[in-house]
Amino acid sequence: MTNQTSVTEFRLLGFSDIRELQILHFLVFLFAYVAAFMGNFLIIVLVTLDHHLHSPMYFFLKNMSFLDLCYISATVPKSMVNAIMQCHSISFHGCYLQLFFFITFGAAELALLTVMAYDRYLAICSPLRYRTVMNSRACVQMAAGSWLSGALYSVLHVGNSFSLPFCGPNFVHQFFCDIPPLLQLSCSDTQPNKVHNIVLALCYGLICFTFIFVSYIHIFNTVVRIPSAEGRYKAFSTCLPHLIVVSLFIGTGFFMYMKPYPRVPSTQDMLAPVLYAVVPPVLNPIIYSLRNKEIKGALRKVKRQAWNMATYFQ
Repeated sequence: MTNQTSVTEFRLLGFSDIRELQILHFLVFLFAYVAAFMGNFLIIVLVTLDHHLHSPMYFFLKNMSFLDLCYISATVPKSMVNAIMQCHSISFHGCYLQLFFFITFGAAELALLTVMAYDRYLAICSPLRYRTVMNSRACVQMAAGSWLSGALYSVLHVGNSFSLPFCGPNFVHQFFCDIPPLLQLSCSDTQPNKVHNIVLALCYGLICFTFIFVSYIHIFNTVVRIPSAEGRYKAFSTCLPHLIVVSLFIGTGFFMYMKPYPRVPSTQDMLAPVLYAVVPPVLNPIIYSLRNKEIKGALRKVKRQAWNMATYFQ
């Protein structure tokens, strides 16, 4: 790769060269980043401070919130700087690292969502075994396994993509370094690499999706046999946020990476990555906290404690 690659930096073209639209780009991404940071950081703080939330489900939720922060931080801050400073360059190694971290956090989140589906399966279908199986050590191992699987998947993906020679041009038609537009910049045959990436993504995605699907088949079979309507509602309500997040995450990613990427992308093609790179970290905290009584209770408790402390020091 070193001997064949003459490109030393890439140019992230973003959405527009018009100054007013660049400022709008910066403001929209700033709002999204602040919203994602505040929402996910709040969940991390609440789960850490409230001992009532020290359960496997909220342990994994805290991990997912941290992953969301890392996930959006891999792309959005650099894009905001480029938009406001009108500097679109990113070094070759910077592009490599950005893509590595973006895929690592995205793949790790998919693996963690799979673990969370297993957690809900045990809680609903095998409640007597739940505390034994989902002990603290097992939870840490599952979370660590999610991170490691994401990193390994990213190494295989990014290594395959950057093994190609890049001889110019170096214009990436996207607001961050992503695989489809990068492969179009190579001066060699990229078909084997595209096939490799698709097969790898399908294998990883299908494994996670199959585990999630099977878990929910068992969950639904158990829920429909619960005699009381209140019991069925309570069981289903603990699964609904997870189902929405899984659908949003897998749906947007599958739509983007499985469709052919045009040689000259349209505005729609350039805006589509926002759906899977920016939107999920913003919406996930809202989805998980909107109808979650325990999260709302923890938030009220923290607000009350903060108010008492402020009153005490006045």
